[in-house]
Amino acid sequence: MRAVQYRTIGAEPEVVEIPTPEPGPGQIRLRVTAAGLCHSDSFVMSLPEQQYAYGLPLTLGHEGAGVVDRLGDGVTVVTVGEPVAVYGPWGCGRCHACARGAENYCVNAAALGIAPPGLGAPGALAEHLIVDDVRHLVPLGDLDPVATVSLTDAGLTPYHSIVSALPRLWPGSTAVVIGAGGLGHVGIQILRALSAATVIALDISEAKLTLATEVGAHQALRSDESAVAAIRSLTRGVGAQVVFDFVGAPPTLEIARQSVAAGGAIEIVGIGGGLLATGFFSTPFGASVRAPYWGTRTELMEVLDLARVGAIHVETEVYGLDEAPAAYRKLHDGAVRGRAVVVPSA
Repeated sequence: MRAVQYRTIGAEPEVVEIPTPEPGPGQIRLRVTAAGLCHSDSFVMSLPEQQYAYGLPLTLGHEGAGVVDRLGDGVTVVTVGEPVAVYGPWGCGRCHACARGAENYCVNAAALGIAPPGLGAPGALAEHLIVDDVRHLVPLGDLDPVATVSLTDAGLTPYHSIVSALPRLWPGSTAVVIGAGGLGHVGIQILRALSAATVIALDISEAKLTLATEVGAHQALRSDESAVAAIRSLTRGVGAQVVFDFVGAPPTLEIARQSVAAGGAIEIVGIGGGLLATGFFSTPFGASVRAPYWGTRTELMEVLDLARVGAIHVETEVYGLDEAPAAYRKLHDGAVRGRAVVVPSA
């Protein structure tokens, strides 16, 4: 089968021919119908050799959807031909976090060598994908896999962050979304669907600010030295009850620090390498700082249900498998509108 692999530190990913995998006991093989590209992939491929820990060659793609193609021994519940989405943050299945569906916070995964597809295990940027357990599959039903696949991360990650902050997003409150790209533009829609907060979007790209307005942001501002004063003005000096930073770089975290209200929250979702000091003389009294990671299995079901009723959608650019390296270049340059999706059969 063909797959997109990261094979050499510092090099671009390559489209290669590799053996088609066979499912072992308890495993499921999917014929991949869609796979999403993510800035996390670019982050992994930018790591120097001494920090890289994901194995080589690595078949990329931690956002996956497909049709059940073959069942390993002992697999029940799913049937061949069933369309499914893949829940990516695989855990041990036995710890307290996993028992409540929060495998994104599994305490045993690293020690047991369990890794998400595309982030250690072979990923979805291939014609076939092995999924380790049926619990990591969520039925798609009649949802279009190409339009839906990015919700497994670009929808689930902001949803997980936003749900935790909902008690602060009362009517009359303000939510700031920094970064209106792949995750941020979905986050704006989730905020509008779940809360009555006023949503202010920030970005350095005029195209992404336009997208932010199109998907529901009440205000769209340049993410520059004028942003803090503008947010303070729009909130009558109070600041934002919650700031969702989908970039996570030092300049955006500084905007978050200066924009959050007393008793508010900063959610650092992006992996831009920034660190934010918190405490007296740094963040306002009562403000919390949190770094959420991905989301739970039940939350993925809820995200797909939001899509099913038309409350959220992902702006997508579609590519064939051979075009994936070029799509990664475009993603790295910030030129993708929404999310890039690869269709292996295209």
